[in-house]
Amino acid sequence: MEKEAQVLVVDDEERIRRLLRMYLERENYEVTEAENGESALAKAMEEDFDVILLDVMMPDMDGIEVCKELRTVKATPVIMLTAKGEEANRVQGFEVGTDDYIVKPFSPREVILRVKALLRRSSSTKFLTTETGAKDVLVFSQLMIDNDAHRVTVDNEEISLTPKEYELLHYLAQAPDKVFSREQLLKDVWNYDFFGDLRTVDTHIKRLREKLNHVSEDAGNMISTVWGVGYKFEAVNEE
Repeated sequence: MEKEAQVLVVDDEERIRRLLRMYLERENYEVTEAENGESALAKAMEEDFDVILLDVMMPDMDGIEVCKELRTVKATPVIMLTAKGEEANRVQGFEVGTDDYIVKPFSPREVILRVKALLRRSSSTKFLTTETGAKDVLVFSQLMIDNDAHRVTVDNEEISLTPKEYELLHYLAQAPDKVFSREQLLKDVWNYDFFGDLRTVDTHIKRLREKLNHVSEDAGNMISTVWGVGYKFEAVNEE
């Protein structure tokens, strides 16, 4: 039977790795373990995992640093595992590109549901559907979002986005010039019980702009801040 997905489990506690492996393998996921940050980063760089479950608090190289280094090269989906009360670490995690977090102690069932949700979002998004059977693509003057292929190009150059960055961009772009509050974006883009800091939205917007700006400043400027309210996507028409 073909494996559903490849998951890298990173935690310095063996009992937690064993527990996660047991439940993930029951769902037919292929599991690789890493017991520290250095090993995790090496494995994540070498192989293309579908999801990484990454503990924050590890000796030497912690999960924040692992994710930060990983994001310089890859957009692999990452779920951060954090202890209760480590809100600052969760915010840091989002700032360096984490897609979701789970608070310890956690229910293994919750982990499986989060993994499945992230896998769905990394390959498709619920925000735009076609009833005509036509190719699901949003095209703007310098930016194209191919939802069938889950690909974003700016001036014909493909941009590497994390699942959450992609979902956020697609959500904004499917309603050009509509202003969305941070609260609304948290509710709709982080689309299950998520009680996050509003800065989560700001940090994702910042990272998204930086990636678009790297190719085209005009494309980056399409994501506009509406001060005191939130954000909107400004479509730029060709002359």
